[in-house]
Amino acid sequence: MSEVAIVGIGMHNFGRSPGLSGLDQGANAVREALQDAGLSWKDIQVAYGGSQDAGNADAMCNQLGLTALQFTNIWNGCATGGSSLSAAYNAIKSGSADVALAVGFDKHEPGAFNADPKDWGLDDWYGEAGLMVTTQFFAMKIQRYMAEYGITDDALIKVAQKAFYNGSLNPRAWRRQALSYDDIANSMMVSHPLRKYQFCSPAEGGAAIILCNSNLAKRFTSKLVYLKAAVVRTRVYGSFEVYSPCQAKEQGNAPSVKASQDAFELAGVGPKDFDVLQLQDTESGAEVMHMAENGFCEHGEQEHLIQSGATAINGSMPVNTDGGCLANGEPVGASGLRQVFEVCLQLRGQAGDRQVQNNPKLGYTHVYGAPGLSGVTVLAV
Repeated sequence: MSEVAIVGIGMHNFGRSPGLSGLDQGANAVREALQDAGLSWKDIQVAYGGSQDAGNADAMCNQLGLTALQFTNIWNGCATGGSSLSAAYNAIKSGSADVALAVGFDKHEPGAFNADPKDWGLDDWYGEAGLMVTTQFFAMKIQRYMAEYGITDDALIKVAQKAFYNGSLNPRAWRRQALSYDDIANSMMVSHPLRKYQFCSPAEGGAAIILCNSNLAKRFTSKLVYLKAAVVRTRVYGSFEVYSPCQAKEQGNAPSVKASQDAFELAGVGPKDFDVLQLQDTESGAEVMHMAENGFCEHGEQEHLIQSGATAINGSMPVNTDGGCLANGEPVGASGLRQVFEVCLQLRGQAGDRQVQNNPKLGYTHVYGAPGLSGVTVLAV
């Protein structure tokens, strides 16, 4: 069975793009990926993509060309991009296609995400209790985690400080101004213990990844990054996730635990082998929890790793080198592919001022979505 190579990457900058629809931004990302790969639209044999608020992805065929392309729309919360990539990966691995596209995009209104409980199989009481407002849910979740594992408010502030510093080095980030510790610590409290600058913002943008059978890939580009694993897993009984209507007596593992374990096994690697990481940081507490859930440390060890600078670009475990969701914002359909875009730049040595040193060879991405699913990838050169 042949390997899967990433031959093209593209992104429409996250943030706000007045005058452009979410679909326009997704199509722009595809055009950039095609140019990066040296391919044309008619070369794409199968495509998967989606958005939450910006329409069906296959409608971009009207902009890119009507070629009878097999295009499947994907909608899987914040894991939409990761799910699209997993589907494209499996199409290549199965031999049903040699060239595949994964694309995600979105265009959210300013303000908090405002989901309807009924769309998630929940009754009205859940929304009336305030739990559909994800800032409140995530704040409660990190409060419990801090109490259980000794994570401090200081560490959460430093996660956000790192994110905005990394974003200041990223010309494609939305938030490109570094913030001081005091800027974050003194900003408005939103949901205790998380402040204004410790939450990501709903945003706009698009990202696209072109995959190819590795036996053919060198015809198109010499900048190959190999996709060693692309795994999506949902929650198990007892895991307490966003939009969970109850808490089991005995807590089960988060979906990220199973997704990461299966990806490591599929790729034949372990958590200590990685040079650069992308971990979902819907808010600064999420990055902390996901470090352990994905197997990169034990629960509670994050405090020392953050305080010692291990997660910085020049640290031993660089996390979210592009600024993550905190600096880039969260266009739901695109975030998982933005992570892959960044790791590909790092592995190619093309990340500019935020480049991880010593020629990184192995990268990891992790996206988490409602109502409790996780998509991870393992990438290598």
